[in-house]
Amino acid sequence: MKLAFDRGGAGDRLLVLLHGLGATRRAWQAMLARNRWRGCWIAPDLRGHGASEHASDYGLDAHAADVAETVKGTWREVVVLGHSMGGAVALALAGGKHGLDVSSAHGLGIKAVWSADELAGLEKFAASPVRWFASRDEAAARFAKASGLDDASGIVAGEGGWRLAADPATARVGPPPMPALLAAARCPIHLARGESDRMVSLAQLRVFDPRAADIAGAGHNAMIDAPDALWDWLLGA
Repeated sequence: MKLAFDRGGAGDRLLVLLHGLGATRRAWQAMLARNRWRGCWIAPDLRGHGASEHASDYGLDAHAADVAETVKGTWREVVVLGHSMGGAVALALAGGKHGLDVSSAHGLGIKAVWSADELAGLEKFAASPVRWFASRDEAAARFAKASGLDDASGIVAGEGGWRLAADPATARVGPPPMPALLAAARCPIHLARGESDRMVSLAQLRVFDPRAADIAGAGHNAMIDAPDALWDWLLGA
């Protein structure tokens, strides 16, 4: 898979930014507008999202392999920050089996507990046909509701009008196997969530990271709601 990505900075330290399910690399724009990272950074569209190609496999290992291939090189330090599903991909990279030597992995807002109804809802969405919208504005409004991003990075035009760029089948990524991911990790793992995130509680995250933190002033999309507070956590973890 060839992933679309944005990148910037200079040096031999790399920050990898991984968006959540249904979003795009633009999820990190508010945070990057206040960039405090000393080194290079890269923010890809994960497979099946944004400007990256669709695929038949949307498992965590497939996403992790794509990212490792995209950022391969000689780095003194590689720090991975992932949001929601991207956080689970960050933990998959922490195991090292995809050939990327990760220095630390940071998971933001990873949904750690799933009900049977929630899993059934994901599968129903994954099996649904692409929904077309008559206008660009309608599609952009749907993308904003799904991702929290107020831009057009997650919509595309086609013969049926406008649709979300993300492949519905990306929802088949499934719940992250948290115990296995942490057991396989070869680097420090740090977890956090927005203090008002309704998708995961601090207590649920502290099962896996006793030092898991709340990001003040933020909901599920802490990188949009409170980018400075997220930088504080990332650089101080």
